[in-house]
Amino acid sequence: MNGTGEVLRKRELFESSNITVGRLDGMKRLIIFDLDGTLAQSKSPIDGPMSSLLHELICIVNVAVISGGDWPQFQKQVIAQLPPGEYLAGLSLLPTCGTKFFRYSGRWTKIYSEDFTTSEKSQILSAFHEAIDEAGIKPEKIWGELIEDRGSQITYSALGQQAPLAEKMQWDPNYLKRRKIKGLLDALLSGFSIRMGGATSIDVTKPGIDKAHGIKKLTSILGIASSQMVYIGDALFAGGNDNPVEQLGVTSIAVRDPDDTRRVVETIIACLDDTCTELQGKGSPGI
Repeated sequence: MNGTGEVLRKRELFESSNITVGRLDGMKRLIIFDLDGTLAQSKSPIDGPMSSLLHELICIVNVAVISGGDWPQFQKQVIAQLPPGEYLAGLSLLPTCGTKFFRYSGRWTKIYSEDFTTSEKSQILSAFHEAIDEAGIKPEKIWGELIEDRGSQITYSALGQQAPLAEKMQWDPNYLKRRKIKGLLDALLSGFSIRMGGATSIDVTKPGIDKAHGIKKLTSILGIASSQMVYIGDALFAGGNDNPVEQLGVTSIAVRDPDDTRRVVETIIACLDDTCTELQGKGSPGI
């Protein structure tokens, strides 16, 4: 991998240009990732190769991660796996489907958190219990809490928050079980945003608050238009928690797993390297 000084000079050169990134339509200034199932397996840390690729990518272009997981999961899965440094100022983290926003400036700082009221929490918890009972979907064994209050999002994990990855991956690979529960929740929680994510989860956020809302926050805070973004996720299908981003019109790339994502990131970095080489050839400051 290139040294940090070299890739930071690439970022300066790239941001001062108006060159198209590879074959993507138009100038792209922000690459956004889902976390579970995209950058890492469910609730697992990103691995060494992914960490290296993210480090290199962040040093060249703005990067964001938006996921249904709460801030402690981001700390464990992402932050703890990346080398420290001021380059992290180029990384935006949006837990709980974008209902929270963190940025780095010497330390990680919360920009906002859009939490439920007490009455909203009570309504959602009651609806979850009713929908689960009516659906009749009750695993033989669970690991930890089934329903987690994340402040700005309430999440149902069918096998429990601490379920082993192998158990989660085989429980509902086609989303059929969760679609049944979600259909019941849609009727009980009219107006709330209800999305499937991860391997066993269903997320509920405030009305109109989903990952598209997080994208709009990125536009507002970073000053980057949605047409200048690329989104990479594994749940872009209808009802998936990545789907609102595609519906917003953001260029979206569907992946199946972290291995797929690695190949996509390697391609993006190669395109960015080609862009910087092209700029250098046109007489821009040397890299």
